Amino acid sequence: MDRTEPRLLFSVERGVATVVISHPARRNAMTPVMWRSLPELLERLAADPAVRVLVLTGAGDTFCAGADISALREGADEARGLAGAAEEALAAFPRPTLAAVRGYCVGGGSQLAAACDLRFAEEGSAFGVTPAKLGIVYPSSATRRLVALVGPATAKHLLFSGELIGTERALRTGLVDEVLPMGGLDRRVEEYAQVLASRSQLTQAAAKEFTAGRTDRDAHWAGEALAADEAAEGVAAFLERRAPRFPYTTGPTG
Repeated sequence: MDRTEPRLLFSVERGVATVVISHPARRNAMTPVMWRSLPELLERLAADPAVRVLVLTGAGDTFCAGADISALREGADEARGLAGAAEEALAAFPRPTLAAVRGYCVGGGSQLAAACDLRFAEEGSAFGVTPAKLGIVYPSSATRRLVALVGPATAKHLLFSGELIGTERALRTGLVDEVLPMGGLDRRVEEYAQVLASRSQLTQAAAKEFTAGRTDRDAHWAGEALAADEAAEGVAAFLERRAPRFPYTTGPTG
């Protein structure tokens, strides 16, 4: 396969699925085929019990420059719909998701990063939400997600102006969770992903739903906790000074 061909690459190692946006000729801009394939890939990874954490990143020195603009000429509404579906599929992934951002994270790239649970960025990265430069209406779900991260004032600044902001402002406003020095991003993300992979998926899955605002499944999670009895393993591991071996494995959420 041609390495310059736009595609999504993935691997699974030590409980961590890594999805790489790869479109070198266009700064990893997402084509319609890539947007369409992301929900399918996420569904496959969600069904794999070996996957405990998902990391989304970009090939080379760019995260994602957004949607491939050439595709917008063929149908802006279709492209926006595909991007929205991919974003929602990522937000609904049943295990913790991390965005590892290096370089430009713009437009649809920012949508994807915001749909992850946490965002780690390398110093010098740049973030922008750019529909105002193209006359595109940003989806309401993406707008609400952005507001939840950075607050209404910063969300309006990003959406109204389309200007890029650096890692210092992104960290200060909550768009990213950690900023790493040059050369330190991959190691930090790998270490943190392994921390998450070692923790209780039961706790993580319930927390992910509750922090997203879902309030109708308390009884469901109470039943899951009772059936899995992971607390007994957690207490035993603590007393025995060993790493816990949590048996619970999440699947697609209901």
